[in-house]
Order: sequence, then C-alpha cells, then structure tokens
Amino acid sequence: QVQLVESGGGLVQAGGSLRLSCTASGRTFSNYGVGWFRQAPGKEREFVAAVNWNGGMPNYKDSVKGRFTISRDNAKDTVYLQMSSLKPEDTAVYYCASSPLWRFSRTTMGLREEYDYWGQGTQVTVSS
Repeated sequence: QVQLVESGGGLVQAGGSLRLSCTASGRTFSNYGVGWFRQAPGKEREFVAAVNWNGGMPNYKDSVKGRFTISRDNAKDTVYLQMSSLKPEDTAVYYCASSPLWRFSRTTMGLREEYDYWGQGTQVTVSS
C-alpha cells in the first residue's frame, strides 16, 4: 500500500504561483507513476498532470500547459506540481494519486480509474 500526503495549497492572487508537494510512504515509490487531479465545487475530478517513475513522459491537461510543471524526486519520495500564472478557474482541491507502472502509459495516465492510491487533497484558491 502507498500513503500519499499533499501539501502546499493556499490562497493566492491571480497571476501568482504555488508549488504543491505529494510525499509518499509505504511501498517503493519509484514503482509508480504519479498523477495530479483536481476537483472544483460541483464538478467532477479532472486530470491535471502526470509523470512516469523517473520523471519522464510528463503529460498535462491542455489548459495548464505552459503554466504548470510536474516533477519528482524519488530520493525524497516526492512529486511536485509547480503552478504559475494561476487563474481563478484553477481553484479546486488538488489530489495526487499513484498508479503501478505496469498499467501506467500515455493512454491511461489521464484516467482516474487507473490510480489505486489517493491523498486527502490540498485546497488551492485563486482570487481575481
């Protein structure tokens, strides 16, 4: 089992930046791809970004490309989501999740059902 804990959320003005962290414990972290998802009030949870076990194959939701960067440090069992040029529509609870490498691919990395373990989420609020 993998336990995931997100941190780094908060309140920021439009145009500002935040860096979210997702720290893992339990099984070997490098055996998993990791994704970030978000859920705004009244909306479904949606894919934001994902990365392979070694930081490769980064993939992003179209609306965050060029503004968000996903990276990971396996020595620290942590995945980061650097968010810049934030917009009010980025307001949501952000979740990280892990998917075993044998299922993780460009085809599957955007699908919630491919992720087995989830963190509790961290709130990001962007004011206009």
